[in-house]
Amino acid sequence: MSDWTDAIVGERMAVDREFNDRVQSSEFSSQEWGLIMTATELEIEHADDPERARIVANTEKLPSIMPELDNIQDQMAAMGGGAGGGSGGSGGLFDGIKSALGLGGGTGGVDEERLKAAEQLTQEYADELQALLEEKGRWEQVRIAAQE
Repeated sequence: MSDWTDAIVGERMAVDREFNDRVQSSEFSSQEWGLIMTATELEIEHADDPERARIVANTEKLPSIMPELDNIQDQMAAMGGGAGGGSGGSGGLFDGIKSALGLGGGTGGVDEERLKAAEQLTQEYADELQALLEEKGRWEQVRIAAQE
């Protein structure tokens, strides 16, 4: 499955640039979006059917990284809302990794509204990626590669 994604790196970079405005107007920071996309796998659903085939965002791993999104938000708030990758006093990345592995005391649940917003934004990204592939005449080639 990774073969088809490796073949579209250029298109993904183009969509990343174009999609940046959409991320900026969302509730997610660039850092949060990067983490969301790291936890999202793009798949081609119904790859064997040219009429129904489409790129979908597999977001099943998102709930495990949502606590880390909260940590990023807390760190940015502690820094006056500015962007940056400093380490906050909350344990940050280490606690997020422990939580993702099921090793930490959870925060009591996932913010369902933020999870839904992340799922929706990743699917919009997948839709834009497919539209770009179709526009460039590469969709059929990518769809076929996904079947192999």
